[in-house]
Parts: sequence; structure tokens; C-alpha cells
Amino acid sequence: MLYAKKNKTMKIIVSFFLFLTVITSIQSAEPTNLKLHWSNNILTISGHHLPGKEIKIHYLEAYCRANSHTTDWTNHTVIKHKTKLVSLNENKTKLILLCNISDGVTVEHLITSTHDEIDFNLTAYNPTKKKSEVHWAQPCIRVGKFTGTATNTTKDKYAYIKKSFVYLDGKQTMMPTQEWATEARYIPGQVWVGPGVPRTDVNPRPQHPSTTSNGLIGCYSADNSMIFATAFEPYQELFQGVIRCLHSDFRLGGLKPKEKLNIRGKIYIVKNDENLLLNRYQKDFPSHNKLHLKKNTES
Repeated sequence: MLYAKKNKTMKIIVSFFLFLTVITSIQSAEPTNLKLHWSNNILTISGHHLPGKEIKIHYLEAYCRANSHTTDWTNHTVIKHKTKLVSLNENKTKLILLCNISDGVTVEHLITSTHDEIDFNLTAYNPTKKKSEVHWAQPCIRVGKFTGTATNTTKDKYAYIKKSFVYLDGKQTMMPTQEWATEARYIPGQVWVGPGVPRTDVNPRPQHPSTTSNGLIGCYSADNSMIFATAFEPYQELFQGVIRCLHSDFRLGGLKPKEKLNIRGKIYIVKNDENLLLNRYQKDFPSHNKLHLKKNTES
């Protein structure tokens, strides 16, 4: 009888430890959320499962005026602003920033992370009695480490272009694409103007003649196992930059007095499954389909 009780007790203990082992293995298999950090206008996304371990974003690089494609960047286009950190939660997955722009506009940034995406929810507000000069803004996303083309890997600062893509004629197109533009006030780089945006109001870099088929711009990781992509709504332009960077620059459009505008954005860092990426993008930005369809029909 005593032996039976001991045997039963041992079975319970073994079962309990097996249960703990299974739970622990399940938890360890679950991907960890990407971490957020912001300091000195640099937003850092980090994670052990992230190719290159981190992505840095100049956030925000600039708020900009209209009539910017042929004018001086410093003396005309850029509007001064200051950004401050409002809060960061203990898990480093929820970040709030506040931008104060010199013409009075404020922009609050709520930035949150999961294991494979960063969500941006912005509220721009013009509390003044005059129309704002701010038409667009650019987060400068550095993808050198992600693509395996960082400064410690290659001296060719444009090597990442061959890992990067936009969508033209309804399909993913790797850079440099056909009809690659090479002339502008400042070179190099490549700008794809957003649907309905005046070509005079975008980045003063070479403009691609085509309108993209959607609002995604992205690249592949060094080993091609993962895809980085980003989109904003409303957006001004997609831009292949000059600091191993890619942009989806968002649009403010010159806020009227007391006007408030919501701006949404995503960074996707997903496994190499283009259909999965496109399905998520189309679900997150359903209005982009109509926007691009209308523009391409007009063209």
C-alpha cells in the first residue's frame, strides 16, 4: 500500500515537471516582441530575431514645405522642429513622442511593436489661426544592417539598392528599376511620387517617371530569409535615399487652423513570404488600393 502511494506521488511529480517543460518550451518558441528605444531623434528597433539585430530610424529627419523638388533643402524646405520623449513602457513595446514644429503644429506619435511589426499612430494638430506650411515629413529608415550591406560589411553605400524593391505594373520590382532617373537638384537617390501629390512638392532627388502600383517599399535581409517593408497613410512619396535608407514619407498637406489629422504607418519585418506581406498590407491600408487604382487608370 505504501509502495503504491509513493509510486502515485512520483507519477504526479513527474507529470508536473513534464507539464512545466512543455509550457517552458512553448513559451521559449514564441517570438519576442521587438524592442523600441528613442534618443536624440533616433528611433531604434531591436530584437534577437531581427536580421542585423537592430534597425535605426532618423525619427524624424525633417518636416517639409511644399514646392520642395527644385528648391534649396536647408533654406526653403526644412521647417524646424523639436521632438521629446513623453513615455516608454517597461517592456519597451509602447513609445510616445511629441513633435513641436516651429509654425505651431504639434504631432503626437504613438509607436507600438509586436514580434514582426511596428505600428505608427500619429495625430497632427494645428492650434494656430493660420494655415500650416508643413506638407510632408520623412522618417529615414536605415536598412544597411538588415540587408547585410552596412559600413562594416561593404564600402559600397549603395549595395543595399539591389536588395530593395517597390511595386511597378502590379508586381514586385527590384531596384534599380527600368527608367531609373539620374537628374535632379540633388543626386543620387530615387523618388516615386505618391498618387495625387504634385511632383513639385516632393524630395529634391531624381523622380522616377512611373507611379507605383501600391504604397509599399522594402528590402530583403542579407540571407533572404526575411522581408522589411513600410507604408504610411496618407503618404507623400516613396524614396530610396542616400544613407543606406528607404522612406515612406507621410503627408500632412498644410493643416488649416484648428485642423486635426490622423496619420497611420507600419513597418513589417516578416518571413520571406510575399503573399503574406501583401495580404497584411492590403488589410491594413485598404484605401491604398482605390488610390493607386484611380491614379493608374488616369495614367
